[in-house]
Amino acid sequence: MTTDVHAHLLLPALHAEVERRVPDLVAEAADLERRRNGVESLQASGAMIAARIPKLTDVGARLGAMDAQGVDQQWVSVSPNHFYPWAPEGLAVWVAMETNRLVAAHVAEAPERLTGLGVVPLQHPERIVECLDDAILGRGLAGVEISSFAGDVELSDERLEPFWARAAQLGAVVFLHPFGCSLDERLDRFYLSNTVGQPTENAVALSHVIFSGVLDRHPDLKIVAAHGGGYLPIAIGRSDRAWQVRPEARRCEHAPSTYLRRLWFDTVVHDPVAIRHLVEVAGASQVVLGSDFPFDMGLDDPVALVRDADLPAELTDRILSGNAEALLATRVRA
Repeated sequence: MTTDVHAHLLLPALHAEVERRVPDLVAEAADLERRRNGVESLQASGAMIAARIPKLTDVGARLGAMDAQGVDQQWVSVSPNHFYPWAPEGLAVWVAMETNRLVAAHVAEAPERLTGLGVVPLQHPERIVECLDDAILGRGLAGVEISSFAGDVELSDERLEPFWARAAQLGAVVFLHPFGCSLDERLDRFYLSNTVGQPTENAVALSHVIFSGVLDRHPDLKIVAAHGGGYLPIAIGRSDRAWQVRPEARRCEHAPSTYLRRLWFDTVVHDPVAIRHLVEVAGASQVVLGSDFPFDMGLDDPVALVRDADLPAELTDRILSGNAEALLATRVRA
């Protein structure tokens, strides 16, 4: 049962309601996106998304595409533009719970093939646990998707401790997927906002988790990093060196590289050599199939990329299915 853990859902009606409630804030966010991405990339992305609306919204189109890819099951999470990291508290909580409801309704149309991930309002740490409970216990979802940061909240923020604790207690998957990059206008051409920005944000966010000791305090956490964890796995030696020689970098109990074996990484790395490297540094149990379905920066044939890595058959099977199944085995069900 091949499982793709990285597949997206678009919620046009939800966005329309957010825009109706706070048009000025939506306009400000759109202006930030223009500065971060550049007009050329936004135009190309708009055309790309428009052509993929059925796959992003319709269960029948989704299942047909899965069949064509040889994917039996998908974990469905919303497109990260639905994070709304600028939303004030009341709106942010409403968005999270409405998103959880809509994701649950989507996957309920094909429960034997689709598993849902909800969201939480990362920028309002004091409201996260109730939204996590809503996703897991209220809507029967398997976990939540979070960004690499939101406002002044980094993943090392002490205010997130109750969230990490509750996620571990519930056995919930926390799917780390960035939205936007704080390098802003430096990446506003050549689509660098995605090709460089996404892996940068993954690396920064995971470094906050590792160096701050989150995984020491919450060893049962199940964090799955999109895009193969970005640049961190390939440059983890530099993190180990800092941990060895810099006192301010020694807030975690062990060398940073050891924590790669307590995180999970998807295969959206576009290179079979990179998949082999992930297996080498994180372990065969920590790599899971992903596609970034159905966006153009995803994998058209995610199964073939894993097979092209030329790993032993047992390891290939674990990446294609077994590791994802194991992640869900201990989750609390509603």
